[in-house]
Amino acid sequence: MRKKIKSALISVYYKDKLDLVVKELDKLGVKIYSTGGTQSFIEGLGVSVTAVEDLTSYPSILGGRVKTLHPKVFGGILGRRDNYSDQKEMALYEIPEIDLVIVDLYPFEETVKAGKDEDDVIEKIDIGGISLIRAAAKNFNDTVIVSSRNDYEPLLELLQTKNGETDLEDRKKFAAKAFMTSSHYDTLIFEYFNNEFKFEVFKKSELNGKVLRYGENPHQRGVFYGDLNEIFEILNGKELSYNNLVDVDASINLVAEFTEPTVAIIKHTNSCGLASRENICEAYKAAFACDTTSAFGGVIAVNRKIDLATANEMNSLFFEVLTAPDYDDDALAVLKSKKNRIIIKVQSSKFKVQSKTFKNLLNGVLVQDADSSSEKRNQFKTVTTKAPSEKEISDLEFAVIAVKHLKSNGIALVKNKQLIGSNCGQTSRVDALQNAIRKAKEFGFDLTGSVMASDAFFPFPDCVTIAAEAGVTAIAQPGGSIKDQDSIDAANKQGQAMVTTGVRHFKH
Repeated sequence: MRKKIKSALISVYYKDKLDLVVKELDKLGVKIYSTGGTQSFIEGLGVSVTAVEDLTSYPSILGGRVKTLHPKVFGGILGRRDNYSDQKEMALYEIPEIDLVIVDLYPFEETVKAGKDEDDVIEKIDIGGISLIRAAAKNFNDTVIVSSRNDYEPLLELLQTKNGETDLEDRKKFAAKAFMTSSHYDTLIFEYFNNEFKFEVFKKSELNGKVLRYGENPHQRGVFYGDLNEIFEILNGKELSYNNLVDVDASINLVAEFTEPTVAIIKHTNSCGLASRENICEAYKAAFACDTTSAFGGVIAVNRKIDLATANEMNSLFFEVLTAPDYDDDALAVLKSKKNRIIIKVQSSKFKVQSKTFKNLLNGVLVQDADSSSEKRNQFKTVTTKAPSEKEISDLEFAVIAVKHLKSNGIALVKNKQLIGSNCGQTSRVDALQNAIRKAKEFGFDLTGSVMASDAFFPFPDCVTIAAEAGVTAIAQPGGSIKDQDSIDAANKQGQAMVTTGVRHFKH
């Protein structure tokens, strides 16, 4: 059923593009109520407006904390037009009908992100606005609610095309958006308080949803919820796919762990190439050399600005995505020569490694702290007679990071800060090691003097022995097996150095 908008209450924080709506309402002869800064804004447009204080006969009090919380306001919004009892009471108490409510909320999220103190944050918890939104949305049969500046344009179009009238479907859609706004707002407030109290409750709200070409496979629907524009600037190429996003996340998180110029090449979230060098061009050459076959169609992440020399080296390879903190202009021109190649500039100052990870499974959601530990030399405990050399320690630090980012069971073989062999996702650690050795040899690497890192302890000494036979001279592993001593004895017998880190890095 169509209903004519005859009156409107407008009270907003953001006023950009509101002028067009106000002028259209005035053109349609709609009576406007407002308060505070919004009232002044409307008056500045030369449009007649009635102060809410004149309607309620009550001033704004408590420093503006209480302005619209009054029966004459909420009665006008919630009063059912087809309910005799409601209409009788509204007439008795001289409550005017309010057909349209335009209200947004104080910028709570922005205030928190800006790092303001608690007093400022608390004052940005909206009370009147959220109440108006819920009231108008509840009574969508009679009232239109516009709860975000993003809906000013749709409202304006509606007013113009339907001459100030709305259908039930229009009102119900605006109501659904309003409850989306209010639930998101309340979730953000809860998360702020729960940083202190840690209630075991899972709440997550993202308003920005982008439909992807498809999910993990073409027959699956995929949507990304979040605002990539906060951390990315896409400089070239087609839209990111579901699988692209998963691999970009894995690659950026990996290279973020390194301070030296480092390149990672990722396939299916696992690194097939990883190297650190004195400059990014040499790092790319070394990373590509790790596995020149698997690098095809991969995702590349670097932690330094890309220059022309590096771009020329990369350009001969087919890869899906490249992420870097910046690009020289001539380098970017080379990389853009492939129109579908996705080139991303990462806003390093805004990208933050997530502190929590979660996945849905069974009939619930599993949440854990992100694996933020990457053990360094001061956490290494030498458990063998022979201690690792300075070079081996440096490579072990590299290997520990590399294996942490591989799916379990994972093994990383490293030499001169280059991942010369790796394997992951195996049900047997022995299989993972043997496959890593095979891959290293397949690509011409000499394992003599290399180091090995394992994501978990060795239940038996077999991996230690196999590694020694291949040329591995130093090993890093968490330790913690009841048979640790067997592996230590094997390392001593074969003249290897072994350190334990005390931290396991399972990844599933």
